[in-house]
Amino acid sequence: MATVSQFDNDTMPMAREHINQFIIKTAQRLSHMEGGRLLEIGPQERSLVRQSFTNFKIETFDIVDTYGPDHVGDITRQNVSIADSTYDVVACLDVLEHTLEPFAAMRELRRILKPGGYVLLSAPLNWRIHGPIPDCWRFTEHGFKVLLRDFDNVEIDSLETPGRDLFPIHYNALGQCNKTKKTSDGELTFRFIT
Repeated sequence: MATVSQFDNDTMPMAREHINQFIIKTAQRLSHMEGGRLLEIGPQERSLVRQSFTNFKIETFDIVDTYGPDHVGDITRQNVSIADSTYDVVACLDVLEHTLEPFAAMRELRRILKPGGYVLLSAPLNWRIHGPIPDCWRFTEHGFKVLLRDFDNVEIDSLETPGRDLFPIHYNALGQCNKTKKTSDGELTFRFIT
């Protein structure tokens, strides 16, 4: 049986705080969107999105009904119970690494977002395999740029690993939905790292 390392025990609170500050900061930034609709993917028992986005009507989505979500489905498939362009904001925090097809998940998130709506993403990079199982993926800043290739105003921030530059513990990303954008591979640009 695997044991949790001291590194993981030390960095978990840092990663949690990184996500929490991202949620709070983004909620304040979008506070002008009075009466908007927000979908939180896989919230389990967390409540900070609900506490922070008080000016939004919040619904929840999960692959299982364990926590009583408003919608049960697979975010990597088209969920016919949710119409195109339904939400002003979708929060998908520490979920993409658990999907079997993260690119399909991004297509579905883009489909259900209104034009100009916002997606909040987060995922660990330098952290152990964790539940809910499966834990399939890790995304670098370059990976987030590819996932958000057809979004505008993309912002990515990282929680750096102490003493180990270029291997962040965790990433948060924010993007604005553009329904008409189709970025080719050749149009992608990445920060140069030696």
